[in-house]
Amino acid sequence: MPKVSSVIVPYATYLRVYEPLAAFREPERGHWARYARRPVRPSYQDELRRSLADLAPTPPVPVPVHESDDAFVLEADGVVCVCPWRTRLRGWQALGELAEDFPLPVLDALLPPVVRHQATQDYERWLAGHPDARPWIRTATWQVPINWFVLFGDDEREYGRGAAGEAPFLRYRTPMVQARRRVARGLRALRDAMDESPLADGLVDVGRWLEEFHPRSQVELDYGGLVHALPAGSLEDDHSAADVAEGIAALRRGDEEGAGAAYGRLVERWRSVRDLRSAN
Repeated sequence: MPKVSSVIVPYATYLRVYEPLAAFREPERGHWARYARRPVRPSYQDELRRSLADLAPTPPVPVPVHESDDAFVLEADGVVCVCPWRTRLRGWQALGELAEDFPLPVLDALLPPVVRHQATQDYERWLAGHPDARPWIRTATWQVPINWFVLFGDDEREYGRGAAGEAPFLRYRTPMVQARRRVARGLRALRDAMDESPLADGLVDVGRWLEEFHPRSQVELDYGGLVHALPAGSLEDDHSAADVAEGIAALRRGDEEGAGAAYGRLVERWRSVRDLRSAN
């Protein structure tokens, strides 16, 4: 495994799907079964550091030349589940979204047009042979999209600190069937309450993505490196999924005031993160 820096890379949060080994065909199933038995596996920070290192050369390498054979692993009810990184695929998809985040002169300075054009051509050729490809991981920077919280309940929240002063973590995990059920209920409440809603549009997108996976999968929301950018003590009091669930429940019973109060708490909690994002 290549040596990577120990520098912490903050700001990214993740929505992951872990599929049981039975969801994969051979020989991939055998690869993941052997991978899951490894005593030590790389972390999301290792993936970020490698990606940043690829941007250092001239010209930069915006997308890995080869697809990653790493994954995240968890065991749920005695079943081993894996979440393949698919770093190359996610890199291609993120590259296509950069134009929405940066003015063209800035984007050209970061990644020259010829580099982006070559990566786009590579992706189109690859996609022709893999039309059903989809990532197991969605990533957001400087935020957790509100529609992600809809998938989880407050009782599925896991907060803690690693050993020996390691950074805190905050994540949610839920069975796929529960995540899909919450998406459906949330969509009904939002559509009954209002004609148009960005939250509803986001839920439709997430719901379609979840349908691509095995029904016995596990879904995880991980605050990832964003915990390093949040004010001290704020993680322990962060119950954003509970606020979103309360807001949707209020809409379902026609309580607009209650829905507004829940949304207000959510906005206030994330204001400091939004300010940091603007400063950067």
